[in-house]
Amino acid sequence: MTPEGVLSPAERKALKARAHRLEPVVWIGDDGASDAVIAEVERALAAHELIKVRAAGLAREARELALAQICERCAAQPVQHIGKVLVIYRKKPEPKKAGPR
Repeated sequence: MTPEGVLSPAERKALKARAHRLEPVVWIGDDGASDAVIAEVERALAAHELIKVRAAGLAREARELALAQICERCAAQPVQHIGKVLVIYRKKPEPKKAGPR
């Protein structure tokens, strides 16, 4: 990733390819990016790093707003928005290695 945290075109392309086979793990209802949705996205990103979210029942502008809100609140990056499917990425932190005992 670039220093600003924005994905480069090559990184975005690779993530789109990885996301192609994924199924949505979070669904957004008519309430948009509610606190419950944000909590589910947080859990999913902690487990999977790259997720798909299905935004059913929302207009395009509402889906774009929900994607922006989710990415901002979860410190994630938007990868793709096609139809009602959003792809979101957040790099997992490197596990801390224990020092010699």
